[in-house]
Amino acid sequence: MVKTRTLRVIDDRSQNIVWYDKSPLSVSVETPEATITTKHGRFVGGRADGVEVVRIDTGAIVMDVLPTRGMAIWKIDSRDTQYGWDSPVDGPVHPSLVPIDDQSGLGWLEGFDELLTRCGLQSNGAPEHDDSGKLAYPLHGRIGNLPADGLAIEYDEVAGRLELIGEIRESRLFFANLRMVSRIRVHAGSAKVDILDDVTNDGSQPTTIQLLYHINVGQPVLEEGAKVVMPVEELAPKDKLSAGEIDRWNEYDGPQSGYAERVYFAKLRSDDLDQTTVMLHNKDADRGLAVTSSTRTLPRFIIWKNTADLSDGYVTGLEPATNYPNNRSFEAQQNRVVPIEPEQTICFRISLEPLSGAAAINETRDRIEAIAGNDPPKIHSTPRPGWTPGA
Repeated sequence: MVKTRTLRVIDDRSQNIVWYDKSPLSVSVETPEATITTKHGRFVGGRADGVEVVRIDTGAIVMDVLPTRGMAIWKIDSRDTQYGWDSPVDGPVHPSLVPIDDQSGLGWLEGFDELLTRCGLQSNGAPEHDDSGKLAYPLHGRIGNLPADGLAIEYDEVAGRLELIGEIRESRLFFANLRMVSRIRVHAGSAKVDILDDVTNDGSQPTTIQLLYHINVGQPVLEEGAKVVMPVEELAPKDKLSAGEIDRWNEYDGPQSGYAERVYFAKLRSDDLDQTTVMLHNKDADRGLAVTSSTRTLPRFIIWKNTADLSDGYVTGLEPATNYPNNRSFEAQQNRVVPIEPEQTICFRISLEPLSGAAAINETRDRIEAIAGNDPPKIHSTPRPGWTPGA
C-alpha cells in the first residue's frame, strides 16, 4: 500500500502587496529631524486585488493610505501601538466589490474597515428611499468608495513636510458635479497627521453637501475602562437604547457578544480659532488618539460605541461632521446641509495625533479642559428633538 500525504499551503492574499520600485510616488526625503519615505504599490489577490496603497514612514509612524478607497487612511502604526480596528470585513475591499446600490441601502458596510474613511459628499447618513421605495441615498454616501483620479507628492525639505495629494470626483450627468482635493500632510519625526480636504462645486448650479469623518479605533487603545474626553457643550443619545447608558456615554466596556451599537450626538466647544479636540485613551491613560477639527465647517460630533465581540468588530467611532448621520431629508429640514455655489470651494480640516505616554495624555486632557471652560455641559437623558427624527 502506498501512503500519501496531503499538504496544505495557505496564501493570505489579502495582505499581499506589490510595490512599484520605480514609481514617482516612492520617495525618500532627508531632513535634520528624520527621513520621510514613501512606497507606492497595490494589493494582489482576493477582495483587495487592485487597491492602491501609499505607505508613508515619518520616522515616528508608518501610515497606509488607500487612494482607491477615497483617500482613506487604513492603519497607522506608531512605535508601540497600531491605530485602526479588526473589522469582520477584513479588507481593504476594492470598491467594485462593494454593492453601494444594494436596495437595502446598507451595501457600504461590505467595504468598511479603515481607521479613517469619509462619508459624503451628497449625503453622509442613514440610507433613504423615495416614495416608490427606490434607493435615493445609500448609507454614508459614495465618496469613500470612489478612487482618486490623480496622485501627487509634494515635499519641502527645509520644513520637513510631505503631502500626498489625491483628487476625487463625485459626479453624474444631469446631477451634482463635486470635486474633492485631499491633502494628507505629515512632518519628519512627527506622529501627527493633518487631513486637508477642499470640496469644489464644478457644476453650474448651486447644490448642497454633507461630510463626515468616520474615525474608527479598536484594540489596543479601546479596551474595558477606556474613556473619551471631549469639551461638550451639549450631548444627547440618538435613540432609546443609547439613552439607557447616558450616565456612562464616555466609558467603554470590553468586548461583548450581541452588543448593539450606541450613538451619541454632540455639539462641542472650541477655542478662539474655532478648533476643538477629542481624545480616546486606554484604561491606564498611557496611550490614545487625539482628533482635532474646526467647528466652523464641522460643527457636529458623533460618538459611535460598538463594543461587540472581537469577531464582530470591536470598535468606537470619533466623528466630526457637518451634520448628524440621519437620513438626508431630515437633516435638510433642520438646515444641516451645506450650501455650495458654482465654483465655490469649502475647506475641511482635521488632524489625527497618536499619543504615547501619560505625559502626552495629560497634556491633551489639559488642552481639552481649557477649551471646555467652567460652564457645565448640557447632557440630555433622552433623544433631543431636532437631532433625532421623532424625538
